Amino acid sequence: MKIIFMGTPDFAAAILESLIQAGHETVLAVTQPDKPKGRGKSVQFSAVKSAALAHNIEVYQPKRIREPECAAYLKKYDADIMVVAAFGQILPEEILNMPRYGCVNVHASLLPKYRGAAPIQWAVINGDEKTGVTTMQMDAGIDTGDMLEKTEVMLAEDETGGSLFDKLSAAGAALCVQTLAHMEDGTVTRTKQDESQATYAGMIKKNMGIIDWTKPAAETERLIRGLNPWPSAFTALGAKTLKIWKADVLEGGDASQAGTVVVSDKKHLVVQTGEGQLSLKEVQLEGKKRMPVEAFLRGYPVETGTVFSMDV
Repeated sequence: MKIIFMGTPDFAAAILESLIQAGHETVLAVTQPDKPKGRGKSVQFSAVKSAALAHNIEVYQPKRIREPECAAYLKKYDADIMVVAAFGQILPEEILNMPRYGCVNVHASLLPKYRGAAPIQWAVINGDEKTGVTTMQMDAGIDTGDMLEKTEVMLAEDETGGSLFDKLSAAGAALCVQTLAHMEDGTVTRTKQDESQATYAGMIKKNMGIIDWTKPAAETERLIRGLNPWPSAFTALGAKTLKIWKADVLEGGDASQAGTVVVSDKKHLVVQTGEGQLSLKEVQLEGKKRMPVEAFLRGYPVETGTVFSMDV
């Protein structure tokens, strides 16, 4: 097929690579504008732009895809289909209806569950046993179009947002190639979404990482994994921020001491929560490297009775 590809992060770049390897002709890659990053504010390309340039594919970076000139620009490529994966902008109906096969979205959840911007992280945070990828015929709504095909992915007990991202990226790449083949040979089936089963996965914001120690330990442990690698889960230790990258759930304790360090020795740092306790395993103090809790305690002893704060 002659494809216009739209996407921005690594998840999308893997799908673009799979389409190229499958022999499809990608005539244009559409991605978000370059953004300055880091202290030096150097310009950073999106993962999709980098992948496209590596394959000598033309790149288009509109600030607002809904501007009339964008539709006119895309139309001249006469694509058979547009493949969209984590693009980051809503397409107008003029573009949705432009290609022969319309626009197909590769979405990292088992629709209609987890429509929206952050389905991967929420699957971990909510403790789901499985998730997956859905290919969908796009319409004017947000992830509301007819479903085409699905593939399921099981979550490991220690799954993080980052590790699940990698699993779903690979699954999505394979599913997209399969779906396009079935669209070409006319064997794909469109299934409407059950609106009564729809849930929304809102965008992840940095302040979501602030740990509320009155919450149950199991819930907080899932938050730690779901927000790894960004924005991470964190708390205040004195005047500094302490990121928590890994923790184990323990039973028992006194919920009235939520946020209090109840065990601190050479190898253990245990914090009381509103239900159960968290044994911290991997942490990162502000300005320091990420490290096992044993190494952290050697350089920064924490007394039993210390209270972690939400004031970060």
